[in-house]
Amino acid sequence: MSIHFNQQQPSIASQQILGDAIRYWETRRIAYNLVLTAAVLAWIVLTWPHFRPALNLHALPLLFILAALANLCYCAAYLADIPMQYSPVRSLWRRRRWGLLLIGTLLALLIANYWIADEIYPFVR
Repeated sequence: MSIHFNQQQPSIASQQILGDAIRYWETRRIAYNLVLTAAVLAWIVLTWPHFRPALNLHALPLLFILAALANLCYCAAYLADIPMQYSPVRSLWRRRRWGLLLIGTLLALLIANYWIADEIYPFVR
């Protein structure tokens, strides 16, 4: 008597879970980036004369690095989402994962505002 394990089934389930996670999170990454961009623009517009000297070509690489770090932090959602999709509460999680998006976006806004207020704003001359 030989036992055969079906190696295809876990692979298909993994592909479905990964595909679902990518479809959910990547379509919402645009909104996440727009929210953070709006916060930065609000700082610039509301404190315009103060930030004028900071807007130069030397600040551009730092801006790209900070944007990349914000998007790297966004990827942390996968660390929570994928294991939850393998759990018995998958269907409930899929209906409620918008909460993770909301909490993560609010945390990103808090960090961005702190960074601007504490690290950038005081040093702009």
